[in-house]
Amino acid sequence: MIKKVVTASVLALVGVAALNAGTYNAQAEKDRQALVKYFEKKFANPEKSKNQFFPYTSDKELKDNYAKGLKFNDFRLGSYAFSKEGKSQYDELNEMPPYEDNVDAGEELYNSTKGIKQCFPDPAIAGEYPKFDDKSGKVVTLEAAINDCLKANGQKPWNMKKGKLADLEAYFAAKSKEAGKKVDIKIQSKAAAAAYESGKKIYYSQRGYLKLSCATCHVQGAGERVRREYLSPLLGHTTHFPVYRLKWQGLGTMERRIGGCEKNQGENPHKANSQWVAKMIYFMSYMSNGLPVDGPDIRK
Repeated sequence: MIKKVVTASVLALVGVAALNAGTYNAQAEKDRQALVKYFEKKFANPEKSKNQFFPYTSDKELKDNYAKGLKFNDFRLGSYAFSKEGKSQYDELNEMPPYEDNVDAGEELYNSTKGIKQCFPDPAIAGEYPKFDDKSGKVVTLEAAINDCLKANGQKPWNMKKGKLADLEAYFAAKSKEAGKKVDIKIQSKAAAAAYESGKKIYYSQRGYLKLSCATCHVQGAGERVRREYLSPLLGHTTHFPVYRLKWQGLGTMERRIGGCEKNQGENPHKANSQWVAKMIYFMSYMSNGLPVDGPDIRK
């Protein structure tokens, strides 16, 4: 009888703990669902919603080049989800992906670099990062976790924007895609929720001499064209990294891309290993929860 009471008490405590853990992401989940709803509405019929969402796009362009009826999973492709011309070019480039050598190099690094296989026994982990570490009170991106592993094994950290780290991340992304993994970011504590809110504030705050926020381009402005390029949506932004950008003629991480965006905003870029960058990636990644891991990939 005593054993049954104790067991019931333990199960009750576990249930309460699980319930409490689930509540920490309540606001983040509301934000994510609202974002999905916003973008699905925005791209349901761009021609009809021109005045509301695409005031600077011509009627002809909306008719000829914009896909209709986009749903949640489509947004993993960024601007290629809605741009018919862009999607055609994207498909052609992916017939002979320029990042295949990077994936092979990443696999070699995984098998030959001291400690890496022990730190990451399952390489299909791209959708699990960033993570919030309650012990340190910090957001840990995949790039930071790789460098922490290197340092723990007596090695120097790698460049967080490109090179070996991007190659290894490409291998992790490829294995995750192969395994059918989805973005699955956790918010399981009060401190993690606070880090998420901090990242959200950073994303929506105006900065630099141009007084732009990330959301100016990638939420309100998503789907509009700047010069010859279309602005991609926040939804799905982190699913496909690292990316091979034609502009770079090489592979780069999310940290590298954020640095470039900051320059475009007229702001001095934050350091790639800063919590400022990590918290923003934490927010951005949570917004793509449930989307398939789609990296490595190609972008202009």
